[in-house]
Amino acid sequence: MGLHGLLKWWDVMSGRVLIIAFFLLVSSPSSSSQQNNTAPPSSNEIKGFHHDPQSSFYKHKWPGMEIGWRIVVGSIIGFLGSAFGTVGGVGGGGIFVPMLTLIIGFDAKSATAISKCMITGGAGATVFYNLRQRHPTLDLPVIDYDLALLFQPMLMLGISIGVAFNVTFPDWMLTTLLIIVFIGISTNAFLKGVDTWKKETRLKQEAKQKSQLNDIGRAENAANDPQTGVGLVNENLTNNINKQSKKKVSVIENIYWRELGLLVSVWIMILALEIGKNYTTNCSVLYWALNILQVPITVGVSSYEAVLLYKGKKGIASKGDKETHWRVHQIILYMACGILAGIIGGLLGLGGGFILGPLFLGLGIPPQVASATSTFAMTFSASMSVVEYYLLKRFPVPYALYFVAVATVAALIGQHLVRKLIAFLGRASLIIFILSLTVFVSAISLGGVGIANLIHNIEQKKYMGFGNLCTLRVRN
Repeated sequence: MGLHGLLKWWDVMSGRVLIIAFFLLVSSPSSSSQQNNTAPPSSNEIKGFHHDPQSSFYKHKWPGMEIGWRIVVGSIIGFLGSAFGTVGGVGGGGIFVPMLTLIIGFDAKSATAISKCMITGGAGATVFYNLRQRHPTLDLPVIDYDLALLFQPMLMLGISIGVAFNVTFPDWMLTTLLIIVFIGISTNAFLKGVDTWKKETRLKQEAKQKSQLNDIGRAENAANDPQTGVGLVNENLTNNINKQSKKKVSVIENIYWRELGLLVSVWIMILALEIGKNYTTNCSVLYWALNILQVPITVGVSSYEAVLLYKGKKGIASKGDKETHWRVHQIILYMACGILAGIIGGLLGLGGGFILGPLFLGLGIPPQVASATSTFAMTFSASMSVVEYYLLKRFPVPYALYFVAVATVAALIGQHLVRKLIAFLGRASLIIFILSLTVFVSAISLGGVGIANLIHNIEQKKYMGFGNLCTLRVRN
């Protein structure tokens, strides 16, 4: 499945998802207003389902932090999830949330918040590790800053939407959407990995044949003229030393400071707006004004990069093709995918990389660069969510710090071991297979938890409609 097939799949999936999301955003307030304007039955039931009059209050469930089998098992799963998730560039939130709910014992919303903390720790450690790394084949950083500048602002805009509606959307709808999208992404990534594996095998065979021919030629030259043979060997050694010296640059030279400055500026401005929202009344004029102000900031920065790509003044250099022509509909689709990735991340406590990683691979970005850039973009969005959740008092700080430490150590170890393995085997496709496996496991774990909760709610005849954002309060 090539780039054309991936874009066709994304056109279909993203169109359907965006239509559904738009319908939900439009119908949610109206559904809530109808519930408020209609007098409830005396039995406090709506269509046979119990509706708790205090359902607008969020009640957290925080277990005590005691050393036992739950902490041990949770730490192991969290370690593996962070190691695989950061290597694949998807964060690992799809593994963290079920672990925190089923094993540790947190409620779903607190688990989502702690999951964001773990994603931030793992992603931050990965970015720190990658700041010194270079592109596998080109004389460039392994992080594609131009690609990040196109997607990251839109990702943060989506995160803001996802966090705001995290407590209003019904779980059954999120579970259905998650299973469909994740299974599709996992399958597509696996097929991409198989295709990359075949290409690597073919390249290794061609390189082996060339090496054998070169060895034969050098042997003949050395036999006919020993001095010439020595000269060829010395020339090859000199070229190898020069290539290695080009790749060794300082961290300061390996960072594109202008692009990084723009990304940090967007992060600061969006975070300031989000903090300001916490001091306003939900659904007030000021509340919506602060929300709307995020649009020109994020869309403006991404559009700035998009215009440069469209005019050909910039290119995705990490592909090795600086003359790539970007069409308008492609740019709009990619920006929309950035928003969608953020919405899913905010709603489910995932890193957004579940969509960005496969999308970057579909663009033809090398796996190492796709993973590093996806994680780089995720760091900004996930850290913003952590600050928001902290202000909402959604997670216990000691638990969060502990699991952040686990995720950070796992990310560093995972990056080091996988890069060593790739260098030894010459198989960058391992990153794609890790991504596919992580997404698949996340689909099974999150989908299973969601279905189990759905069955429980049906048996208990609990209300499974939309919540009301305007009446939401957090009860400590």
